[in-house]
Amino acid sequence: HIKDNQNLFVLMSDIQDLRDKIRHSAAHLLAESVLKIYPDAKLTIGPAISDGFYYDFDIDQTFSQEDLVLIERQMKRSIKRNTKFEGKELSKKEALIIYKDNPYKTEIINSMPKDEVLTEYSHSNGNFVDLCKGGHVEKTGEIKAVKLLSIAGAYWRGDENNKMLQRIYGTAFESNEELDKHLLFLEEASRRDHRKLGNELDLYSISQDVGSGMILWHPKGSFIRSKIEDYWKSEHIKDNYDLIYTPHVGKSDLWSKSGHLDNFKENMFSSINMDNNEYYLKPMNCPFHISYYKNKLRSYRDLPMRIGELGTVYRYEKQGVLHGLL
Repeated sequence: HIKDNQNLFVLMSDIQDLRDKIRHSAAHLLAESVLKIYPDAKLTIGPAISDGFYYDFDIDQTFSQEDLVLIERQMKRSIKRNTKFEGKELSKKEALIIYKDNPYKTEIINSMPKDEVLTEYSHSNGNFVDLCKGGHVEKTGEIKAVKLLSIAGAYWRGDENNKMLQRIYGTAFESNEELDKHLLFLEEASRRDHRKLGNELDLYSISQDVGSGMILWHPKGSFIRSKIEDYWKSEHIKDNYDLIYTPHVGKSDLWSKSGHLDNFKENMFSSINMDNNEYYLKPMNCPFHISYYKNKLRSYRDLPMRIGELGTVYRYEKQGVLHGLL
């Protein structure tokens, strides 16, 4: 059984590696297709992600669902031509000359060490080139199934102080059968989306008077939440966890010792000053659990200790990061 599991792991790793190459290659085709339809678009980055790929564009045109149809059609033409992906090494100096008219590419290049060797990949017989680290299929025809899914806004480098770009998401697979299975999964996930069900079943609401991400649990939702919490507690008790409760705020000294103020402060709410002491709402439970552990002398015989808590934590998340409850 162990050998079977090992073989399955190797097989799944091989499949994921192939899909990463297919999807990264598809991102190149997406960029090429957008440039063919909208020559003034500026390319930024386009990686493979866990279930697909995306590419971010700086473009005055606002993409629509109709545009996705045209772009996808153009991508399939590139796939049909079955041209080879070819890599070429560039020095940083060479890359800066080639991409001098693209501020996004030059920023990426300038962020690299002086002696860095960069790679540029081309397909369509050299008619399209892009700067990237590689990881492609050999030929475009190996992208057997591709689908563009959605459009979103995205700040360059994920920084809200930078320009808002347009992101096109897509996915690609080694066969039409696998693509169809994935699209069915997405359809089912959409049907079960907790934001949709929360409204339809009157489970919870979010009021702008209260604040983004601040959930008002309605009676039906509270009942479901209570049942989930009861199940969570019973399973943890079965696994020999000790359940505790800890405060919602803690002194700044605690968060300094834990490293949160040095490494996580931008994701914490502003401090609260009371009686010449500075307090913070907790972004994590662990410093309190360490304090619980340290409240008395303990022996190595006490270990391992399993501590569990249904604690409420508070994090300052940027607008748009939260989706419903998540």
